[in-house]
Formats: sequence, C-alpha cells, structure tokens
Amino acid sequence: MNDGDEQLLRGRVYGHGHDHPNPGPLPHQTYAALVGGPLDGLLLDITGWRPEEIDDGVALMTELGRWPGGRALYDPLPGEPRPPFGPGVVCRFHYSGDTP
Repeated sequence: MNDGDEQLLRGRVYGHGHDHPNPGPLPHQTYAALVGGPLDGLLLDITGWRPEEIDDGVALMTELGRWPGGRALYDPLPGEPRPPFGPGVVCRFHYSGDTP
C-alpha cells in the first residue's frame, strides 16, 4: 500500500466506501481503531458489542491482505487498557495476520 492509499483509509469506518456520504465516525457510535496490517487507520463500528465479543477480535474481509478476498485478523491486546482513543473510539484491535 502506498502513502496515498494509507491516507485515504485513515479515519474512515470499515465497510464505508470512498463514495459513502459520511465515511467517517458518527456521533453516538462506538468504534475500535484498527492498528497495523492492511486496514491500518480504519475504524470498526462495534456499537452494541458485548465485552466478550470485543475480546474475541475479528476477521475482516479485504482485498488488501495477503490473499485478495481473504480476511485480515485483528485482536485486542491482552491487558491493554481501554481508555477513549478519540471521539467514540473505545479500544484498539491489532493486526495478527491474514487468512484466505
């Protein structure tokens, strides 16, 4: 990914395309910041997720990973505090690999 691609992703919500009328975070929603890997800089909407669902992490579809059309794996770090990391951002999910 080049710097232009990375800048395009930063601050956008995963699943909102570049042509989405409001690709950024919305008030009253809760987000996890994606750190590292192909989706670095995106926010994942976790509004309504239970704590155990957050602890499980996610496998997100992407064309940007090792396997186009595969999934990028993101998990919270064990023991990482969950203070607010920005407006609506309550935790971080760190890249742990790709899967087909």
